[in-house]
Amino acid sequence: MDNDLVFDLQNVSFAYEGGQAALDSVSLKVKAGERLAVLGSNGSGKSTLLKLLDGLYFATAGEVRAFGAPLTEEAFQDEPFNFAFRRRVGLVFQDTDVQLFSPSVWDEIAFAPLQMEMAREEVESRVNTALAALRIEKLRDRAPHRLSGGEKRRVALASVLSLGPEVWLMDEPTTGLDPRSQAWLVDFIIEQGRTGKSVITATHDLGIVELIADRVCVFDEGHHLMADGTPKEILSDETLLLASNLIHEHRHAHEAEIAEHMHHHIHVVPQEHGH
Repeated sequence: MDNDLVFDLQNVSFAYEGGQAALDSVSLKVKAGERLAVLGSNGSGKSTLLKLLDGLYFATAGEVRAFGAPLTEEAFQDEPFNFAFRRRVGLVFQDTDVQLFSPSVWDEIAFAPLQMEMAREEVESRVNTALAALRIEKLRDRAPHRLSGGEKRRVALASVLSLGPEVWLMDEPTTGLDPRSQAWLVDFIIEQGRTGKSVITATHDLGIVELIADRVCVFDEGHHLMADGTPKEILSDETLLLASNLIHEHRHAHEAEIAEHMHHHIHVVPQEHGH
């Protein structure tokens, strides 16, 4: 066993009830401290992969291991294992409305530490630290469902940050955010990487990849892992990006001739500085 490995997937497949495939024979290793971007079009299996890594789903074939231990339904029935894993790995869902359910922001952020049976003083300290880190102290008594999209994302991040996880799993984190909120979120992901956390981000937003990742995996529409490389290698491979439906060719009529243009749908996220 490589002690540096956070996750080790061997020939992992997953199918939903009814037989709909989501992942097909995926083998993947993730080392501690890695910043990994998982690319693929909608329906390629990115979200399913994160839920497997978070122990919310379990492989229908193959094996998923985390920190050297198999992630199985039986393993999570063991309370010490479950508690230890949940403190080390945190998932931020694409849809924050799925994640946020408490009556106030403070209750939302306190929920996970309380479930871990931490002392009340420790819970309060962690909540206050998370509120400050995400700059949402003024929201502490607000109802999460009444917040803006950017505010909800900060609360969702704070609810994970309160546990101080070693591993962050991010599912399409920039979805629905305005440019300023996107820039702030990218900075947050970068900061987690700087502090040695493992960060796995599922996205089809090619514009943020070079900022948030040192390594990129690409899934095709057949739910296979089709490429694994550096951001530069992956983003410069137009054939790969076309095949995985991350970019597309589009023809325009210009007078008597047809011109082909490659549409990358890559945008550069503006960065905020001085904070």
